[in-house]
Amino acid sequence: MAIKPDWSAWMAARRAEVDGLLAARLDRLRGGEDPGRLIESMGYSLLAPGKRLRPVLALAAAEAAGDFLDDHVRLAAAAVELVHCYSLIHDDLPAMDDNDFRRGKPSNHKVFGEAMAILAGDALLTLAFEWLAEGAEGTSRPRAFARASRALARGSGATGMVRGQARDLSGGKPGSLEALEQLHAEKTGALFRAAAEVGAAAAGAAPEDVAVVGAFGASFGVAFQHADDLDDADHPEHAQMARTRREALLSDAVAHLQRLRYPDRAGALRAIADGLRARP
Repeated sequence: MAIKPDWSAWMAARRAEVDGLLAARLDRLRGGEDPGRLIESMGYSLLAPGKRLRPVLALAAAEAAGDFLDDHVRLAAAAVELVHCYSLIHDDLPAMDDNDFRRGKPSNHKVFGEAMAILAGDALLTLAFEWLAEGAEGTSRPRAFARASRALARGSGATGMVRGQARDLSGGKPGSLEALEQLHAEKTGALFRAAAEVGAAAAGAAPEDVAVVGAFGASFGVAFQHADDLDDADHPEHAQMARTRREALLSDAVAHLQRLRYPDRAGALRAIADGLRARP
């Protein structure tokens, strides 16, 4: 009789790996001088307690689709968290969403000032691509890391997360569920897609398998944002339909995984989807 994997333990172990990697890497940046408390500002947000869902999803995609799972793949997965953290710092700024608190403590700009918060976000974003370049230099698969870098840039930039933020700032309240999901797909889903693509690509997955886990990430990301909106009572006019859509999107996400070369290796991705499905 086969032993059923303990996916909650698997995810806890991956989160711990990411947390340790981020802390160790940030220590490398700390020197005798920290002008304007830049590194302190980066660490304040980056090392705050969090789910690390995006890098964990990247590692799950690497296991599902890739042929390697080494320290370079882990670094690529952690690079996704750098981009996510930068986006949170910038989103909290008064010119954006104007949030005074993040993860239970004052937002970065409330502690370090707006100018330093902008610089901390800029530094985290650029550091992400430095880590991907390091992977390209340190492995026998530089083209795989080039593909991962492109996926992260596409998911976080003018065709992805940044586009979604621009839409959010300029468009007012979405008037329909379709418009709301377009916003969610850009602002949230694009980075989840990128996370899956980064993990799989860095792990040497075939392009068709990278596309499959990317489709999983895109559907999962929109479902995730629906769940967050329901938790926060955002867009109450769409609440009932959003619950239905969350379930449909998660089913779509899992269905994509059957197209993988080895679908039985996608257990961690399925467990991540099940975890979101279990939310009220």
